[in-house]
Order: sequence, then C-alpha cells, then structure tokens
Amino acid sequence: MAVAEPVVVPALRRPLGVRLPLSGRLPVRGGVAVLVGVSVLLLLAPLLAPHSGTAPSGAGDFSPPLSGGALLGTDDLGRDLLSRVLLGARASWFSALLVVASGVLIGGLVGLVAAVRGGWVDGLLMRITDLFLALPGPVLTIAVVVALGPSLLHVLLAVGIVWWPWYARIVRGEVRVLLARPHVDAARLAGAGPLRLARRHLLPGAVPAVLVAASLDVGNLVLALAALSFLGLGAPPPTPELGAMAASGLPYLLGHPWVAAVPATAVFVLALVAN
Repeated sequence: MAVAEPVVVPALRRPLGVRLPLSGRLPVRGGVAVLVGVSVLLLLAPLLAPHSGTAPSGAGDFSPPLSGGALLGTDDLGRDLLSRVLLGARASWFSALLVVASGVLIGGLVGLVAAVRGGWVDGLLMRITDLFLALPGPVLTIAVVVALGPSLLHVLLAVGIVWWPWYARIVRGEVRVLLARPHVDAARLAGAGPLRLARRHLLPGAVPAVLVAASLDVGNLVLALAALSFLGLGAPPPTPELGAMAASGLPYLLGHPWVAAVPATAVFVLALVAN
C-alpha cells in the first residue's frame, strides 16, 4: 500500500510590489533625496538672497556680473539678479511640487477606484481619463489661464487639470497587476475589506512607480510653468518668476545679455537637477 507523501505548503512571502530589489530601490531613493535636498535649499532662499527680489539693490542699472557687489548682475531696474533667481526658483520648484502632489492625489484615487471596483466604474473613470488625455494639454492650459486671468494660482489650477490623468493610468495599471497576486487573494479570503485591501496590499505596491514618475515630472513642470510665465500668464510684476524674468530681458539681449541669460540658465539647471 502506497503512503501519501506530505504536501509542503510554502510560506506566504511579502508581495513583490512592496519591496523592490536593491537595483530598483536606489533610483527611487536617489530621486527622492535630490527632491528633498533641493526643496530644503530653496526653502531657505529668502535667507540666502543678498537683497530684496523686488527693490533695487543699489548697484545700479545693468550692472554686469561680478561687479558692483552683484554676483550675477542687475536688471534694467537695478534689482539683484541672484536674489530674484533664488526667489523665482523657489516659486517654480514648490509650484511644481504642488502640481505633482495634487496630480498624485487625484489621479491615484481615480486609478485605485477604477482598478478595485472594475466593471462599469472602471470603464467610466477611464473614459473620463482618456478624454483629458486626448485634449491638447498646452492649449487647454493657456485657455484656462486666459479665461480666469493671469496669476500663479490660476496657472497651477490649469496645469493641474491636465496633469492628473497620467497618474490615474499608472496607479490603475499597477493595482490591476497586484490584484492578480496570490497574497491579495489570500487577504480577500481572510476577510479583508476594500479599504484594508487597498491600504495594506495595493497602494504600497503602486508607490515605487508613482514616485519614479513624480520625480521625473518635477523637471517637466518647471519648464511648463516657466513657459507660461514667459508668455505673461504667471504672477504679475514685480513678482520674481524665472520665465517672466527671461522674457523681460529679451529687449536687452544684445547690450546686456545676462539679464535674460541668467534666469534662462536657472530654468535649465533647475529642470536638469529635477530630472
């Protein structure tokens, strides 16, 4: 008589989406570290700026860099460009972070609900998402800002309207993959409700992909906000904004090139650091 061999049941392991291998954790941690470091530096911009960003510094109009006590020179009104660049970079950076945070919050919620509920809820939410993705983002943003009036708040609102669908797609895709994992089925059999399932087993698995996308989006948003400011759709003067500063320096590009080159270079460096 044959004796049945015992069946060895493998122990449940932590879901793959919760803990990345070392090669996957390093880029995420490095990107987050860069964002935190730049945020702390720019948070101290008012203390690091040698002069006011809106008042003349006393060095004279069109003072070239490294002269008259102005490290990066002065503009047509005698305002210190270093101070204005620091304050403008601070506004652009935290505005980009605010748009990313709102996009992750709104898009993540939409993607999570669509993936977990499925059926007609998933179809409806994804068709709304596709509608926003099909609209020309720059044209829609400019139209919203023109309709509401130029201001930094209106620019952030307009950009946020066209930015959340990307995160909805990312979160939905990640969550749908996790829904097919054995640990999610085990949690369902153990009696886990939708909220506990999402909080403990689904959202942690989507976090790495969202963090990577968000860290890459900061540089793109810095460029987008600078472009809108360059077109005159940002905060009104004399508020220091990098795009508006570059636009106001264009008439003096031949005689005093630093007035436009300094803020334009700041936009490029800020976007490069973010990416």
